[in-house]
Amino acid sequence: MEKREELYRGKAKSVYKTDDADRLILLFRNDTSAFDGKRIEQLDRKGMVNNKFNAFIMQKLEAAGVPTQFDKLLADNEVLVKKLDMIPVECVVRNYAAGSLVKRLGVEEGMKLNPYTFELFLKDDAKGDPFINDSHVVAFGWGTAEQLVRMKELSLKVNEVLSKLFDDAGLLLVDFKLEFGVFSDGSIVLGDEFSPDGCRLWDKETRKKMDKDRFRQGLGDVIEAYEEVAQRLGVPL
Repeated sequence: MEKREELYRGKAKSVYKTDDADRLILLFRNDTSAFDGKRIEQLDRKGMVNNKFNAFIMQKLEAAGVPTQFDKLLADNEVLVKKLDMIPVECVVRNYAAGSLVKRLGVEEGMKLNPYTFELFLKDDAKGDPFINDSHVVAFGWGTAEQLVRMKELSLKVNEVLSKLFDDAGLLLVDFKLEFGVFSDGSIVLGDEFSPDGCRLWDKETRKKMDKDRFRQGLGDVIEAYEEVAQRLGVPL
């Protein structure tokens, strides 16, 4: 597989063309950002940890019947993935109240949500990733009603599979965001990444935060927490 020119440079990953029209290479960098890219720092080992963490999770989801973008690891910080036409909508599943939900509704952080909630946000840093609904997605052409049904179905399947996986490792899957895209065959596929950058994970007993909130809130030991989560899951680093 030949790595070619850079197609896109995001806040924490770079995307490269390959000699296969249906495959891309993702490079996980050590850049760590918060507040829609307003704060960016370099954290040693982060690219490697998130790449291998993501590969582990995506393979678990594939085994459970969730189609993903993942193809294979290429290096410590590179992965081969399917090329997708990304839908600019973030699907957020919340099992406990945290983050923007607490700010919006004034509810207590850590409150168990029964049942979980499912939310949609427009992926647009310049606008602050605004909260949207199904009607907005269809009306503005960001996705179809049928695609939304499939995205929600897959999001809830991911929640089912990963809630148990993290629970078995002594962790609470508080919330997470997912992004989806359309593959060349027209199917909806889970894209981007699943790592502690895009979810909230708390220790089940102590409620210690083990995710990017450690960076957002200045708690320190960010990568050490990521590595502890990986170790509990059995991710080979």
